Amino acid sequence: MKLYFSPGACSLSPHIVLHEAGLPFTAERVDLRKKLTADGADFLAVNPKGYVPALALDDGAVLTEGPAIVQYLADLAPQAGLLPPVGDVARYKVLGWLAYISSEIHKNFSPMFNPTATDEVKAYARKMLTLRLEHVAKQLEGRSFLADNFSVADAYLFTVLGWTDIIGFDLGGMPSLQAYRARIAERPAVQQAMREEGLLK
Repeated sequence: MKLYFSPGACSLSPHIVLHEAGLPFTAERVDLRKKLTADGADFLAVNPKGYVPALALDDGAVLTEGPAIVQYLADLAPQAGLLPPVGDVARYKVLGWLAYISSEIHKNFSPMFNPTATDEVKAYARKMLTLRLEHVAKQLEGRSFLADNFSVADAYLFTVLGWTDIIGFDLGGMPSLQAYRARIAERPAVQQAMREEGLLK
């Protein structure tokens, strides 16, 4: 398998999951502005959507969209316990978190990185982001992870929380979220993925 990534982007989530699952893979950096891979190939030939992550499988198939990719990876390595089995209600709780992070948190960061977004649009997105993260912070009070143990949802949440530094979003009023982020950052798989993306020395 080959993971196409951009440092610190949402592709960090499957990068973490690959290491947590102990799956063999290679990783290739993508220049998202030029739409070129590190070896100079046209990334649009890999993912016509033009963004990461993309996961090229050994049979030539390509998976896109982070939440789908991490579910696939977790199911390849059930022994890692990153996603409960099909039919277990605990699985659908984790999938609910993936959906929430994708639609309610991730997307509210998007205007902050869009140079054409107006100040009004950015202010509204920041307001919604505050509400969504306050909800997560409340759910994390007294808990180590979103579910009973580290799951694919935690890899995704940790990834998007990293963007708060870039946009100057203060988590100071959400101590449970600050502690959570610090705790996840200590995981060896997380540190390995971040080192490989040049985010840690």
